[in-house]
Amino acid sequence: MILLQTRPTEGERERKSTAPRRIFVRGPWEMGASILIGLGVLMLMQPFFLWAYTYSFIVLLIGTVGFIIVSHFPE
Repeated sequence: MILLQTRPTEGERERKSTAPRRIFVRGPWEMGASILIGLGVLMLMQPFFLWAYTYSFIVLLIGTVGFIIVSHFPE
């Protein structure tokens, strides 16, 4: 039995080359950064837990820097 080798089409080559980069799509990362920003604001404004107030600035900073970085990802 002889198996014929076919060349990959343009679409197959494109899918193979972009498959690992699919992780760096803007949508989910942008949503995560926005959630971190919102969580940081809630932690800052709540009056019940001192530990939440203590870490609120760090959470806000990570969310803001993350949003700036993610805004440069491809759609």
